[in-house]
Amino acid sequence: MVRIILRGCNGRMGQEITKLCKSDGETEIIAGVDLSNRFENSYPVYDSFFKIKEKGDVIIDFSSPNGLKEMLDYSANSGTPVILCSTGLSEEDLGLVKKAAENVPILRSANMSLGINTMIKLIKEAAKVLSEGGFDIEIVEKHHNQKLDAPSGTALLLADSMNEVLGGEYDYVYDRTDVREKRGEKEFGIAAVRGGSIVGDHEVIFAGLDEVIEIKHVAYSRAIFAKGAITAAKFLQGKGPGLYTMQDVIV
Repeated sequence: MVRIILRGCNGRMGQEITKLCKSDGETEIIAGVDLSNRFENSYPVYDSFFKIKEKGDVIIDFSSPNGLKEMLDYSANSGTPVILCSTGLSEEDLGLVKKAAENVPILRSANMSLGINTMIKLIKEAAKVLSEGGFDIEIVEKHHNQKLDAPSGTALLLADSMNEVLGGEYDYVYDRTDVREKRGEKEFGIAAVRGGSIVGDHEVIFAGLDEVIEIKHVAYSRAIFAKGAITAAKFLQGKGPGLYTMQDVIV
């Protein structure tokens, strides 16, 4: 049984993980950390990591970057691995994460979906082949009308993954309205759509001469991200210190 400490337990993703763990059979949430007390949970909820009395096997973090240092300090002091699902981390935050990973295993991903991370493997291979054939690469992402950031962290993850295998030569273009010139050869166009209750829709378009390849992922509920986080928590058991990603999980 994997004993989980859940940061952000009273948020939407925290409640999804809580629900899935009840039926999983291999995981158990033994404590939560959240400033909100709007839900009643079957486990104790604390407003600080250093008030936790229980001993967990892993921390799953689906909260904001606020409080990141406290969580990493607790992780280092207790030797507890971390599944880091928070987005919007600053360069300073990333430095703290990298430093902490020298002592404990930390798995960080902008998107915990097993489907998205399989998609990343596919587009990296496609980008290596098709960029040589003169294909242009565009990314279109769609989300609900309450999402604050654009483009999404996942869209940037897709772009970064392809740029990594292409030698970092590509620029990102987010808006063409003020640019009166032809599309560059070494660029990713990234477009964001916001509307309704769209959970998450990401499409990578490889547009060549007389042919187009589209690789697309559609999320129909937030449960897929919770499922990925639980899978990652199981994966991290017994791993040594270091920085891991979901790509390590799906190998």
